[in-house]
Amino acid sequence: MSAPLAEHVSDRARHRVLRRLSPLGAVFLCTFLGTFMAGCGTDETPPPKDVEPETPAEPYTLQVFEGVRISSDSSADDFQQATAEVDFQHPPFASVKLVVDLESTCTPFERWQDNPPPEGHNWPADCDAFDRNFEFTLDDPETDGGPPGVELVRAITPFGGPMHLEADITDIANGMPGLHRLRSFIATWPDPEGQVSGANGGWNVTASVVVTPGPAPRPVLAVVPLFNGSQTDPAAQAPLSFQVPEGTRSGRIEYRATGHGGGSPTFGCSGPAEEFCRRGHQITIDDAPVALLDAWRDDCETLCTLAHHDTASGGFDYCQENPCGAIASVRASRANWCPGSETPPFTFEAEVPTTPGAHTFAWNIQDQTTDGVWRLSAHYIAFGP
Repeated sequence: MSAPLAEHVSDRARHRVLRRLSPLGAVFLCTFLGTFMAGCGTDETPPPKDVEPETPAEPYTLQVFEGVRISSDSSADDFQQATAEVDFQHPPFASVKLVVDLESTCTPFERWQDNPPPEGHNWPADCDAFDRNFEFTLDDPETDGGPPGVELVRAITPFGGPMHLEADITDIANGMPGLHRLRSFIATWPDPEGQVSGANGGWNVTASVVVTPGPAPRPVLAVVPLFNGSQTDPAAQAPLSFQVPEGTRSGRIEYRATGHGGGSPTFGCSGPAEEFCRRGHQITIDDAPVALLDAWRDDCETLCTLAHHDTASGGFDYCQENPCGAIASVRASRANWCPGSETPPFTFEAEVPTTPGAHTFAWNIQDQTTDGVWRLSAHYIAFGP
């Protein structure tokens, strides 16, 4: 049978022929005409089977630090910091959290029965009784001139007490999948005389990353570190350049700032500079002013719930959240931080450009003194459609 003839064989005629053939003949005819005819049998195509939806991957936890000691001993390997690898694996992630627990060897005060201060000291040797900078960063530069690390958390330790933190790092993880170096830093120092802190103090850090796979809240195209360091020069910061990638629909810049130091008070200071100085931070993007930030915290009194510790001599009152700090000091307002709390970033979204190409970000700290310091970091995140 020729192709034109096969194309005009009606379904009814085809079925009538097949009924008259033996089973073997029907198979032969179907095989012979298979290339010309729609097929043998009924015209109805069976409906597709229901496809089972893919089961979402289970959340998992990456343990990064487990009770790691960060020491004030400058000769120790863990002096002021601990570093470990963390593998975010494969995005997308619906949620990623950095969970941190900080433990102090200063408290509870009942421990002093088994760990008393050395003779002539006021504190157990392993106790760091001060409030210290407490930071987590990703991929700090291994050589001079490398790109700065991305700061995930900026906090201040309590005066000699425990602390729990949970930080949302979902956008960072979606924009920076795979293997990275996570660094925990505490600016801990010893007091050899043991008068205001321990002679060999330190802190114990536990940290994990809790990952929930799933659709990302926002499609992240890039995470670009801009700055991570300290500023002691009052001069305005030179603009920092960053690239907006093709396809960007929105963006966010995160800027973290806390003032520190023991310099002489000047205008706008209620105590030593820059810790107790209220400064405005003028932010510019592409040389245009976008915000004047008030880098100041006046809620520190919320971190002083009064409690009493009994001793043979009558005992003393203290702040539960900051047990080793003087009550007035704990409650004092400060340059955008409080003892025993996280300092969230200032964020900019509507002001961030979406035009692909080079752009700039800069800040200027008003009235900064030369003998104080501001601890600063900034990074840019680009989001797609």
